[in-house]
Amino acid sequence: MKNNIKYLRRSQEFDMTQQELAEALGVSRQTIISIENGSNTSGEMIMKVANFFNKDPRDIFFTNTVAHKLQRVKKEVI
Repeated sequence: MKNNIKYLRRSQEFDMTQQELAEALGVSRQTIISIENGSNTSGEMIMKVANFFNKDPRDIFFTNTVAHKLQRVKKEVI
């Protein structure tokens, strides 16, 4: 699942290592690596990450194909 966790984690606001994020979320560093590399993750983990970064999960986890399809549908409706 594509996401922008690495970008958020390394942003000026957070400036964290994978280990620091893992500790904050109560998971292993390997879990963070897997998520950043696009592995599927649970809804619970998605919500933990979203709450930690204080963002809507859709702003963090996304796929280009879904976004592209939604944009196409919006244009057809308008």
